[in-house]
Formats: sequence, structure tokens, C-alpha cells
Amino acid sequence: MKIDPEQAVHIIQSGGIVAIPTETVYGLAADAFNTEAVRNTFLKKGRPADNPLIVHISDIGQLDKLIVQPPEALKKLTAQFWPGPLTLVLEKHPSVPDIVSGGLRTVAVRMPDHPITRKLINRCGPLTAPSANKSGRPSPTKADHVEDDFGKDFPVVDGGDCEIGLESTVIDLSSHPFTILRPGAVSKRALEECLDQKIISETELPHTDKPASPGVKYTHYKPQATVYWIESLPLHPHDDTLYLIHSNPELKGLAQRHKNILSFSGNFQLLAKRLYDLFRYADHQNYAQIAIEKLPDPSENDIIPPLFNRISKAIRK
Repeated sequence: MKIDPEQAVHIIQSGGIVAIPTETVYGLAADAFNTEAVRNTFLKKGRPADNPLIVHISDIGQLDKLIVQPPEALKKLTAQFWPGPLTLVLEKHPSVPDIVSGGLRTVAVRMPDHPITRKLINRCGPLTAPSANKSGRPSPTKADHVEDDFGKDFPVVDGGDCEIGLESTVIDLSSHPFTILRPGAVSKRALEECLDQKIISETELPHTDKPASPGVKYTHYKPQATVYWIESLPLHPHDDTLYLIHSNPELKGLAQRHKNILSFSGNFQLLAKRLYDLFRYADHQNYAQIAIEKLPDPSENDIIPPLFNRISKAIRK
């Protein structure tokens, strides 16, 4: 059910939940300090209680009630990357409900770069806003995706298609060395240049049963179709498979003759923006499989590491 921002303010202030747009994916918004509303968010999504939420803010001053002992790096990162697709994990203020942080001593915070949502937060205060989908499903990048998962009666503020299409980068500033817990549009290289120091990637972390960030422990982003990598487009594509390719320009003619072959011609930003939408499209069209051409070296494009992360999690059994 498409609603306007004023209706969304009323729902949130009344302790309800509403789907809101951001530049990354749509979020399931609730008052971050309303324990019952946050609990209902977990229930609505079918989300494990130990999977912490990100708190979304619209003004740096709102951090005062969310964090303690801000590190020096906070000022540098927020000056360069906020508002935007960067989430910071910081020491939690005692006023933040434990349910928000999964019982951890830290809280994840970001300032989204979407004018509608920042105006909502100005009115309502900090909001928890995990992706507005059933847990495990592809994240929503359109308002219609939210209705796919929660039905047409669920309130959604339609802010158009998400500009980035992949969830935010998450960096843990609560301990040294700083660690990227989830890759996103803000790259490791950009973070290291901003802070002038080495940062650890999530691939270098030991396994833990107590993740400090969303998107670390559990399987995510999975369509019903089976996702797998291919080296290149086969000469005889299968009709029950949706093919996503980014190279092989000589095969463009083949792609043009088959509606189940989509060629991105090296435009990885576009592939990232459309990835979850295509996962859902494949399911709507009853494709049994989604074959994705293996990605090139991460050094070629900063969006490749988060793309690889999300696709790998969709493949993981």
C-alpha cells in the first residue's frame, strides 16, 4: 500500500512499521527507541534476534543518544561519506535497547542519502531500518518488491528505484585495527585513503557466532532459482536459465536473440543496481537457475567486492 511521508510519520510515531526508501535498498523502519516496535520488526521479517540492526539518522547530533567514546576516525569518515552508503559500528550508548544491537556492546549507525527518508528521521528521530524483505530473500530495491514479500496492504513510501541497489559498507570502529564487516559501495581503498591507515577486510576475520553487523552470519539475498557462476556464456543457452554476463562483446548478437540473456558490457554499477531486481524477476518468470559470469579482479572496479559478496551469499547452500 503506497502511502505518503506524512502517513509514514504517523505510523512510526504510533509504534508501527513502514517501508522506506534509501539509496541502497528499502528499509523496514521503526522507532529505534521503541523496543516493541523493534521486536515487531524482527517478527515481521522472520529475522534471528542475534542479527543486529542498523540505526539510521539524519543529523550528526543524533549520535549523542546512540554512541559513547566516539573515535577520531568518526569525524573524518562522516565528513567524507555521510550521508551515504557507509555504516559505522561504534560503542553503544546505554539508552539504545539491547534488542537493536543483538545484545552487543556496539551499535551500527548510518545516515542514508535519500531526501524522503532523512525528512522522516528529522520528524521521528533515529530509525532501525533493516532491508524490507523476508529474511533470506533478495533485498528490495523497488517499492513493489516490498509488496511481493509483505502483501499489498503493507505501508510503503515509494521513493523510486534505489540508486545503488546493494546494502551499505559496514566498518567496525570499536576496536583496532578497524575492520570492514560487510563490503559495499564505499570501498576499502577509499576508507584507507580517508583514514590514512590499513583496514582489515571481512574475509580476514575469524568465524564467529556473534556477528557485530547485519549480513555476516546468515545466508542472505537468495532467490528461489539456483544461482551459480559460469566462466562464459554457453553457445547453447538453456531456456530455464537467466544469464547475467558482463564481457564477451562478440556474443551480443546471441544475447539480443534471447530474452533470458542480459549483457552488462562491463557496467558493474548497473549490474549491482539491478541484481536483486533480476533475482526477483527470475522467480516471477519461473526460471529454475540464474547463471552469472564470474567477476574480474576486484582491483578493476570498487563495486566488484560487494557484488561478489552478495552473489556468493546467494549461491551458498
